[in-house]
Amino acid sequence: MSFNTIYLTLMSVRMAPRLPLIFLLMIHGVSSADWGVSYRHSHICALKNSSVIMSCTYTYPTGYNIMKVFWTKNTVKGKESPDLFEDPDYSQRLQYLGDTQQNCTIRLSHVTQKDQHKYCFRFITDKPDGKWIGTPGVTLTVTDLQVEAPERVTEGHNVSLTCKSSCTLTDRATFIWYRNSQPLTERRDRNNQLLLQSVRREDAGRYSCALHGHSYISPAAHLSVTFHPGADRNVIVIAATSGGLFIIIIIIIIIWFIMKQRCVKTEDNRVKQICDPSEDTYTALELKSMTSDLYDTLTTVRPRPPEDS
Repeated sequence: MSFNTIYLTLMSVRMAPRLPLIFLLMIHGVSSADWGVSYRHSHICALKNSSVIMSCTYTYPTGYNIMKVFWTKNTVKGKESPDLFEDPDYSQRLQYLGDTQQNCTIRLSHVTQKDQHKYCFRFITDKPDGKWIGTPGVTLTVTDLQVEAPERVTEGHNVSLTCKSSCTLTDRATFIWYRNSQPLTERRDRNNQLLLQSVRREDAGRYSCALHGHSYISPAAHLSVTFHPGADRNVIVIAATSGGLFIIIIIIIIIWFIMKQRCVKTEDNRVKQICDPSEDTYTALELKSMTSDLYDTLTTVRPRPPEDS
C-alpha cells in the first residue's frame, strides 16, 4: 500500500461523523431510559396523624433481576442510603404496597411534623452496576389545622370562619365543623370556610374543624356575640320604663290603703256618736263633774205633769 493510500484512509476516519452517545450505549445493551423511578406526586401535604400514600413506578433493563427494594430519606451523594424499613421510627408505620416488578408504592401512617423529609425509592439488582435511586423523590409536608375567626361579632351581622392549614392538602378534603365539641352535622363542606349569617347569641361558643374520615380535630377558637348598640339602648329604656311603672303602682297602692284606713276610722267615730245618745245626755247633765263650782247648784229639772182643772 502506498503512502497516499494510507493517508487518504486516515483522513476518511477522521472526517467520519461521531456517533451519538445514546447510540454507543445501545451498542453495549444499556440505555439511560431503561432505568428510572416515576412518582405520582413530587410534593405531598398531609394532615397530622393521617396516613400518606406515596405512589411510584420503576423500570430497569431486561436481563436484570431485582434483589432488594426499599425507601430512604434525605439522600446524600457518596453515602449509603439507609433503609427505612430497618429504622425503628418507621418500621411499625411503613408498609410496602408495591412489588418487585414495577410498582413501588408505600403507605406511611400516623405522620407528624418529624416526618417532614424528602423520600426516595431505591432498588438493587443482581449485577454490580444494577443499582438505582429515584431522585429527587417526594417531599412530605405535615400540617395541622387552625380555626381563624374574629374574637367577637355584633348580633345580626355575618361572620366567616376559616379552617387553615400550613400547606394545600394534596387529597381533596371534606371539612367538618364543631361548636362546643358537638358536630354541626348540617355543615359539611369542601370549602374550608364556615359562614354564619345573622348571628345570634346562640351562635357564640368554641369552634373547631376537622377533615371527614380523620381523627384529628383542630384546637378550638372562641367566638363571642355582642348585642347590637341600638338593641342595648332599647333594653335599657324598656327596663327603666317597666321599673318606673312598677314603683308608681306601688305608691298608688300605698296611698289607697292609707286613705281607706282613714275613711274606716272616720266612719266608726260617726256611727259611735249617732248610736250612743245616752252618753251625750249624761255628759250634758253631769256638769258638776266636768265644770267649775259656778254650776254646783244646778240640778236636773224634770217637767211636771199637767194639773187637773
